[in-house]
Amino acid sequence: MRVSQAASGHTTSGLFTVVASGRQAGSRPTVVQSYTVPLRQLSTTFKQITASGARILSVTAASQDLPAPAAPVAAPSAPPKKATSKPSKKAVTSSAPKKKPHANVPVNTYKPKTPFMGTVTENYSLLTDGAIGRVQHITFDLAGGEPQLEYVEGQSIGIIPEGNDANGKPHKLRLYSIASTRHGDSYNDSTVSLCVRQLEYKNEAGEQIYGVCSSYLCDIEPGTKVKITGPVGKEMLLPEDEDANIIMLATGTGIAPMRTYLRRMFESKERKANGWSFKGKAWLFMGAPKTANLLYDDDFNNYLKEYPDNFRYTKAISREEQNSKGGRMYIQDRVSEHADEIFAMIENPKTHVYMCGLRGMEPGIDEAMSAAAAAKGLDWKELRPQLKKADRWHVETY
Repeated sequence: MRVSQAASGHTTSGLFTVVASGRQAGSRPTVVQSYTVPLRQLSTTFKQITASGARILSVTAASQDLPAPAAPVAAPSAPPKKATSKPSKKAVTSSAPKKKPHANVPVNTYKPKTPFMGTVTENYSLLTDGAIGRVQHITFDLAGGEPQLEYVEGQSIGIIPEGNDANGKPHKLRLYSIASTRHGDSYNDSTVSLCVRQLEYKNEAGEQIYGVCSSYLCDIEPGTKVKITGPVGKEMLLPEDEDANIIMLATGTGIAPMRTYLRRMFESKERKANGWSFKGKAWLFMGAPKTANLLYDDDFNNYLKEYPDNFRYTKAISREEQNSKGGRMYIQDRVSEHADEIFAMIENPKTHVYMCGLRGMEPGIDEAMSAAAAAKGLDWKELRPQLKKADRWHVETY
């Protein structure tokens, strides 16, 4: 069945009206009865109706006012259209807001032909001894721009590296998720930070290849001028609701947007600056190959100590931990372990899920959520698109 984003029985937006005919509705098969129930009771209601021999005619989102139980009414003289126990996809309507959220978020203030020239203010490693690869935290000064390059948490900026490509043409921009809040790491509203991993791999000939833009950024010196475009993106933006619940799934530098959310929620200076007092639950799942590769780990552990009732931090260290099958522990394994808890949170319409990092984690996470949904008589393949339509399922993978 198709399910709306509303999932709480405590609000009218989480109620559904089930219309059925047959013995479940009364003594005559042509009598129709309606039932208004919350999402958590839909599966049980369906089973009860179909077990009695009745047929489900439709399932729709309930109106804003809680209706009284409908009395049996005679069916129209024309025979009803053939229906099955499974409603059509059009039967369940979404209660997602008609107005597109985040309409006033800045987008493409600076474009490739007219980029902003930002100045590097710092560039330091995020890794500790024994880590794999190279990951840098890089900050740019945005002062002096006209117009000002403003952004919000969850957006990205483009970087155009210096020099030309193999064909002698200027390099094209690369997009990077922003790792700082709109106020910047120094809270002066005029910087932006990135979390960049140097791309490296071997080609078919066995030659070691390094990414053009990632190497450019990882090697860049403070004081250097850099071409910046954007900001872009509305897929990963936070809800405005201070009581929202935020589930975050990240691997590697996919932690960048999650860092912005958590700083906005729990950094004391940020909380004073942004006028947004987070009161919900935040749960971060972080995947890394080694403990030394956990990015911003000290900050997150501090949030855990300061806000134990609001923040939960679950790690998956693939080369140091084993999953239940004896294999490497990946983020999807942690999600599988906690799938029932996660799904219970998703049933609350105030819960949003954010996923950023390697695309390879998506199938495993879908598998875990499918099992949790099936246990409640729901189909994850149909529920997930509804969550996305409701602006509650946010994915940015590569």
